[in-house]
Amino acid sequence: MAEPPNLAPAPPTRPAALPAWHPPSPDARAAFVAALRPDEKGLVAAIAQAEGTGEVLMLAWMNAEAVAETLETGRVTYYSRSRRKLWRKGATSGQVQHLLDLRLDCDGDALLATVHQEGVACHTGRRSCFSWGLAGEAVAPLEPVLQDPARLYGREG
Repeated sequence: MAEPPNLAPAPPTRPAALPAWHPPSPDARAAFVAALRPDEKGLVAAIAQAEGTGEVLMLAWMNAEAVAETLETGRVTYYSRSRRKLWRKGATSGQVQHLLDLRLDCDGDALLATVHQEGVACHTGRRSCFSWGLAGEAVAPLEPVLQDPARLYGREG
């Protein structure tokens, strides 16, 4: 009898317009991870910045495992503090971040990832998580919702 087909979704492919991802060698990845200076919880701040425009898309957290996976796969992976596990950007929503460059700050406690963002970066459906500010006397969204969050995360009514 034939094996049933693998129904797991295929991992997102790198867009043809992007250069192919060539992971650093295992020794280079280990050296990069060793240069991290995480906080007491093992985390460093990670800023995602859009390729070409420099727009800051989001801030999240990475641990050593997330950094190593990001460098190996070219798909940006974070650490979810609330779920206490790795979080592969776009695994649920399809809003994948493809790594173009990963840099460490001078103290080793923060990262800057230059990414190709597929779709929106924010779970609110906005392009950037940094889309709120003062509108007169009130804090309000300054950018429009581009995609319905319920559809992104499969919570349609």
